[in-house]
Amino acid sequence: MASDSKKPALLPALLTMKCPSCRKSTVFVNKSIFPLDKCLALKEECEVCGEKMKSESNNGGGINYALTMVLFFLNLLWYWPLFSSSPTFGLEIHAQPYLMRLSRMLYLYLYVGFGHSRRVNIEDNIK
Repeated sequence: MASDSKKPALLPALLTMKCPSCRKSTVFVNKSIFPLDKCLALKEECEVCGEKMKSESNNGGGINYALTMVLFFLNLLWYWPLFSSSPTFGLEIHAQPYLMRLSRMLYLYLYVGFGHSRRVNIEDNIK
């Protein structure tokens, strides 16, 4: 019981794509990025706490652009002095599905607080 009341860590939950409210259940329908056409499919709600996952309208598009640009320039900084050319586009294309998922997760984590799901609040009011 003590392990259930312990607050899960933020960074591992974010990187493993867990619910921003309870940090226990996965957010995406598929754990893998494959098949690519279903890579961004979100569950309707969290299986553990009931938090709605499809409530955001932006889907993190701006965050995705920022992550892609950061990856591009960081890769350019280490690769350009060594090889005098820039093959960073290949890395960015391969990393894009993961960056898109990560941007959607960052967007959810910005707007959903830990422990603030509707089901948790309803159960607290009943007790």
